[in-house]
Amino acid sequence: MDDTDVEQVTLALLDAATDKDSEVQEQVRKSMLTLGKQQPDRVLAMCQDYLLKHPKLLVTHRVVILQTIELIVGCRIEEISYPKIKSIISLASDEMTRSKDVIPDWQQAASNILVAVGNKHINDIMEEILSKFQPGLLPHFFVVQTLANLSDSNVYGMVPFLNAILGTMLPMLNMAKQDNMKWVFSSALCHFSDSILEYLANLDKAPDPTVRKDTFSSEIYAAFDILFNNWLQSRESKLRLTVAEALGSMCHLMAGDKLEEQIPKLIPAILSLYKKNNEHYIISKSLCQVLDASIIILPLTVGLLLSLVFPVFFSCFFFSDSSCISHFNFFLSISTSPPLANSFPDRLVMFVLQKLENSNERSRVGSLAVLRHLINSTTSTMEGKKLLILASIRQPMADHSNKVTHRVVQVISAMAHHGYLELEGGELLVRFIVQNCALPDTYQVQFGPTDPEEVTNEALRTMCDNTLHLLTTTVGRLADVLWPKLLYYLTPPQFSNATTPLCKSLIVLGNKKKSNQEPSFNIDFTQEGRRKIYSLEAFLCYILCVNAAFPFRDRGHGAPSLSLLQTLSNNIHPNTETFWEKEIPPLLSILEGMKIYFLYQCIGMTLQQSFNKEVVRKQLQEVLLTARHNDAVEREGVAMGVGLCANSHLEGTLAKLDEFGKSDAFKKSPSIFNLLKERNDVEVEKVKSTLILCYGQVALNAPPEKILNRIDQDILRSISKHFNTKVLGIKVETKDLTMKLSLIQSVGLIAKAISECVKKQGYIFSRKQELITVMLDFIKAEPADSMRTPVRHLVMTTSFYECCLAVKLTCTGTYTQELYKDTLAALQELLKSVLAKDPTPDGLQSVFKVRNPFADCFCVSFVQNMVSFHNLGALLGRLSPRCSDPHPAVRTAAIDCIYTLLYIQLRYEGFSLDYKDDAVDSLLPLKDRLENPDHSVLYKVMSKRLPQQQMTTLVFMLFEGLVDSQTNCCRASSVILNTLLKNRGGGLQELVAHTHTHLAAGQTVLILASQHLQIVVNTLVNQPLPFDSWTSEMWMALGADPIVASQIIEMVMEKIAIMAPYIDRKESMIRGGTTKVATNQPVIVFLCFRVAADALRILLARAQLDEVMKRLDEDKAWDLIKEPNTHITGVTLLARAMSKHAGPRLPSIVECLCPSLNNIYECQRVTVTAFFSELLNHHVVTELMLIDVLMNNMMERISDPCCTVRMLSVRGLGNIAEGSPEKVHRHKQKCLCFSFLASGPLAGKLITLEAMSGLSKVLLYLDKKNVHLLVVYIFMKIKPFLESENDEIRCAAIHLMGNLSKFGSGEPVFKDQIHNVLVSLLLHLVDPNPQVVKACKFAMRVCAPVVGSEQITTMFQNHLHEDKSLHYGEFINDLTKYLIQDFPGMLNFYHISVIQFFKSNWPEVRAGAAMFIGMTRLLAPNV
Repeated sequence: MDDTDVEQVTLALLDAATDKDSEVQEQVRKSMLTLGKQQPDRVLAMCQDYLLKHPKLLVTHRVVILQTIELIVGCRIEEISYPKIKSIISLASDEMTRSKDVIPDWQQAASNILVAVGNKHINDIMEEILSKFQPGLLPHFFVVQTLANLSDSNVYGMVPFLNAILGTMLPMLNMAKQDNMKWVFSSALCHFSDSILEYLANLDKAPDPTVRKDTFSSEIYAAFDILFNNWLQSRESKLRLTVAEALGSMCHLMAGDKLEEQIPKLIPAILSLYKKNNEHYIISKSLCQVLDASIIILPLTVGLLLSLVFPVFFSCFFFSDSSCISHFNFFLSISTSPPLANSFPDRLVMFVLQKLENSNERSRVGSLAVLRHLINSTTSTMEGKKLLILASIRQPMADHSNKVTHRVVQVISAMAHHGYLELEGGELLVRFIVQNCALPDTYQVQFGPTDPEEVTNEALRTMCDNTLHLLTTTVGRLADVLWPKLLYYLTPPQFSNATTPLCKSLIVLGNKKKSNQEPSFNIDFTQEGRRKIYSLEAFLCYILCVNAAFPFRDRGHGAPSLSLLQTLSNNIHPNTETFWEKEIPPLLSILEGMKIYFLYQCIGMTLQQSFNKEVVRKQLQEVLLTARHNDAVEREGVAMGVGLCANSHLEGTLAKLDEFGKSDAFKKSPSIFNLLKERNDVEVEKVKSTLILCYGQVALNAPPEKILNRIDQDILRSISKHFNTKVLGIKVETKDLTMKLSLIQSVGLIAKAISECVKKQGYIFSRKQELITVMLDFIKAEPADSMRTPVRHLVMTTSFYECCLAVKLTCTGTYTQELYKDTLAALQELLKSVLAKDPTPDGLQSVFKVRNPFADCFCVSFVQNMVSFHNLGALLGRLSPRCSDPHPAVRTAAIDCIYTLLYIQLRYEGFSLDYKDDAVDSLLPLKDRLENPDHSVLYKVMSKRLPQQQMTTLVFMLFEGLVDSQTNCCRASSVILNTLLKNRGGGLQELVAHTHTHLAAGQTVLILASQHLQIVVNTLVNQPLPFDSWTSEMWMALGADPIVASQIIEMVMEKIAIMAPYIDRKESMIRGGTTKVATNQPVIVFLCFRVAADALRILLARAQLDEVMKRLDEDKAWDLIKEPNTHITGVTLLARAMSKHAGPRLPSIVECLCPSLNNIYECQRVTVTAFFSELLNHHVVTELMLIDVLMNNMMERISDPCCTVRMLSVRGLGNIAEGSPEKVHRHKQKCLCFSFLASGPLAGKLITLEAMSGLSKVLLYLDKKNVHLLVVYIFMKIKPFLESENDEIRCAAIHLMGNLSKFGSGEPVFKDQIHNVLVSLLLHLVDPNPQVVKACKFAMRVCAPVVGSEQITTMFQNHLHEDKSLHYGEFINDLTKYLIQDFPGMLNFYHISVIQFFKSNWPEVRAGAAMFIGMTRLLAPNV
């Protein structure tokens, strides 16, 4: 790279430094650094000139350039010429002090340059800095800051200047009035002091070994006096801390007499800062430095020092802050130093123990923390004070504060590890821990702000539980202290809440002693003096009657109590050991199972309330994978949890169960590696059992309105698959009892679910009989010598639910006449016995319900025994239509029934048994004329004898008779009803608005429509919208008749075809625009997306296209079709489902839809074009010979005025490559029209996208000779879209470019085009859109052979894979090497191309451009 190129690239990078994105700025700095490493003087000169020529640059822009200068200077300081160093110093100094105001980013960047140069040229830097550090003038903030930083970075260079600097600085301290200046002076003094101390500590390496501390003592003391007396009391906390830090560093440089004079004032002042500041580390560091200096310089004043420090320290320091307590380690280090080894620990212990007597919470917490530390760290010193400490700890043990108790427990834990608890009085400490293990829960409600350091009862109790366990398991010497004394605490009620930790500790201790065969394991409960403490009777009574009876009370003490009994069995009685070893473990398993079952229920209920489907899916996977499937209780718990989850997430639950059923958990492999797996074949059967139970619980708990449709196709099918049989009709071969029981239980749950659902909705369970057969096979397979087996019991329970299913009875096969008669006779006798048990009106009504839909002739024998009743109208309404039944015997029996019922009514009215009524007797002659009965006679009799209050019931029953299966009965009901309404309608006003009246009216309209359909339809169509309930019911009544419904559909379709859905109406006379206004024809409602979708859904259901309906429901296509914004997507799903599952119906559908493509209404053209476009995506249209018709229609729609139609037609032309790739060559002219669409006059974003996507698909099936002449033309057309702001268009353009590569191989023109866009493709490898990155990788990989470099081709093929990550920096670095090697003449072109991307819209691309420039310059400095 020649000098001109360096200048161009550097200038471009300097311009790009103004980018607001931090990543771009960082990449610019790196690239500039790369150039600067090659030619530091030239790059620094350009940076300097750039800053000088642009004095009004933004601060952020200047900062990036200054930071770049610092980087170059820092790594190439040896290679930069001295004149350039001088100019850089001048530039940085000017940039740092140009503004009097403090602008941190800008001035700090300039200061850093001076510090970087000062590491090599300290004299030149000091000359420049000291020129702006003049006596009597307050310097710039960053002048002082730079001096401080220089003293850190170049200690040996700066210390010789510090004496003069301090002399100049001292008068300035009094001139500083602002806090920021005081802060920078204090910080500088701290840095100066540290530098001097480092210099003095390494005099052997220093250039001037004659330097002594005395050289600086007077200046340091003068500065100390100002900082301590004036600045330390500042209100600004940041300044106070910095001053304190400086004072600590300055103490080491002060004269001994001066330090001794200041110590009594300095230490209390520093300690007082703890109250004023939250940041304690700096204060503690300063205090440590002061004390360290005092001990070193004034060793004889240690006693005075401690007497001064400790009282103040304890009064000021809040020891409950753990971060602060850690700083107390310093005092312990002092206590072990030689001068204090004898006096300090004793004084400290006495001081701490005295503080324990103080009732102040803060004081006690701090004292206990120190005491614990002393016990742990000074064992030998504390040996003689154990009894004293044991006695002193009792006072804080009586404190009611949880914070104090928390610290006491920590001290007791430390004491236990050092032998305190074995001493006299140690048992009180054990009791204290047990007492706090029994703390109750915290119930008080907090009002106002809570204390962040508050210790709750729960937290304290947990800590004591852990402490007791720790003492039991890790402190071996305590075994004889705790065993068996802990038994005492099990029976007193005040320790009941501590039962669980006590039992666990006793179990550990007992098992350890038992395994070691220690004599102390045996407990003699009868020993004198021990009975009062360890009463065996009280112990057993409490454990068995209280703990075991209520196992989940007091933090679940049941299981630990039983385990303790097993441990102590030999101590209680020798015979109990064997018995309890057998009986107690099953009891523990039951308790554990109850807990696990409950937890799985909680999981199921929690997932049921969750709205996050991904969380539900992951948790179900976790439950199924981690469950212990060998445990029966856990299997049922998992199934219950999954079932509860299915109540809200049925689809997701079934999908997860199906996915789990196909997972590795069910795969059996004969491989030797299978021996290494934990899951064996037996466990696989248990996993299948769990899954089968899960399906049963899903059926039981799922929403009733959703589960019935899933019983056969999802649940039973999956159960059958996992049971290794189809279940229905095939012999069950499995021998695993668990799987059998799970299957039976699951079938019972499914049957129970169906029995509940059919109460609310109709359902025919076609597999009921087959499932019962399987259950019977299970029973037959059971051994005959044992009646009560788990399988038999469970099958009988399951069969009960199956037999209770409300399914429709159907007769299969031919019955003989004799069997039919015997069956009816048996039924008649059964019904008689039922009625005899309840000879009341209600009893008779129930018999009528039971015998329906059998013949009514059975009623004659029943009504003879009736008593008075209130439902005569209902019975007459049911029997009277049967008087016209086609069967003579039924007609005769009906008359007899009516005759008997009316005489019963007469008895009810008070007439005697021998009373004869002429009207009722007139019914008997009707039996002889039943061939053509006179219903008026029947009406007159019923009208005369039926009470008015029962007329309503009679009318309702006659309404039902209007739809009787026998026409004669319908006519009889109609005649009687009409006569009744005519003669007694005045008393039926409450029936006018009743539903049954609507039904009768509907039947009347249907009869009229069968004779005058056109008039009826016109009348209903012209009803105002929206239709009222009456009109809707009339339409529904007409639709109930298939013949009438078919005729109505034809008429409505004709009207839809000729009626306009809307008209264009001018908005106003002034404006020329028009508005679409719906025509006032109710039939146009069918053109609404929503209504049309509902109608289409019903049509598909009537056509029995079940698979089509299933797919549309799964994809929620109906909701998409109904909404205008998603209508095209819904229609596409419809076409897809029809292509896959209803192919033979497509020719007629296409024929009917073709005329609509020329419809004047674009909404219809959009729908049809979307439908045809998706059809071309499936091969079925080729098989049906529809391909030519559809392609021609798509070509015609290319010029449609509607943009959406054009877009869909382009999509359809591209879909041929997916559906019928073998036809692409035949229709190549139509397919290649894509190349003219992307930039045509009618092109839009969507059309452009579809054109490029479609052309990419079509090119895969075309020969080179077909596309050869168009390659460069297409390439030029799509090149502008490589930088499109639309991610999808950018991705499609890059992908299409890759597909074009196979047609341009060997063409020099195409090779040039690839090099033209190579930079763009490289930079879009870091595109923010992942799909664009994948497209770039694909395009570069397939275009690699055209580039003309074997190395680059190999590199692209190996590294650019869509599914692999790419280290962009390394990739660009390697690629740059190959470009320089193979195409050195193209580098200038690449540089010019890259510079254009510095203004890209994407910061990632801008950063990549800067990186590419930097890599090129680094690897080709001389090109």
